[in-house]
Amino acid sequence: MRTRVEDVMTRQVISVDFDTPFKDVAETLIQHGISAVPVVDADGRVAGVISEADLLRKEEFRELFYREGYRPPLRVRRRHRDAERKATGDTAYELMSAPAVSISREATVVAAARLMDEHDLKRLVVRDDDGCLVGIVSRRDLLRTFVRDDEEIAKDVREDVFERALWNDPSQVTVTVDHGIVTLNGHMDRRSSAAIAARMTQRVNGVVDVVDNLTWDEDDTPVWDGR
Repeated sequence: MRTRVEDVMTRQVISVDFDTPFKDVAETLIQHGISAVPVVDADGRVAGVISEADLLRKEEFRELFYREGYRPPLRVRRRHRDAERKATGDTAYELMSAPAVSISREATVVAAARLMDEHDLKRLVVRDDDGCLVGIVSRRDLLRTFVRDDEEIAKDVREDVFERALWNDPSQVTVTVDHGIVTLNGHMDRRSSAAIAARMTQRVNGVVDVVDNLTWDEDDTPVWDGR
């Protein structure tokens, strides 16, 4: 039920290699209307990423440290060593940020969203098991999982949750979906099963929220005696 990154990623990816000149990298970003480009080695493995900010370091560093012939103290240059490397770099290898923040094609879209949030990124490089570039996934790609047709979502809940996972008689439960909000009405044998059904429904791709109106015969949840 979980959508994987490879299900929503963009497969046609623009990339550059280690020897791509600064000017060609800049032209690649402009020509394709992208803000960053992956850098791959000779075997196609992801080595790093070059963003617009990395390219702008050249002008930024020059303005910050070299205006009017000023040369900063050694301790300042050491603190800004990475910025200086990018500012003086002429090839993709010298300009890139490494290692690249990337994700496996087998990862879930939830994992991708968390990684983007953790690193404050709008897109992630996608790699296979060998570390080779296979795609790019963006925030917009992840949002596609929430725009599924309501009837498709309802079908998945009925079949994947109640029939396959819980072996529940589908005639005892009614599943309705409105704009991604799933409402569960009906009856189940045990309270624990009803709780599991609600949790599993929440995990179905495209579900925005779950309204749980399920009832049950036996309350089999543990009772805490206070000890």
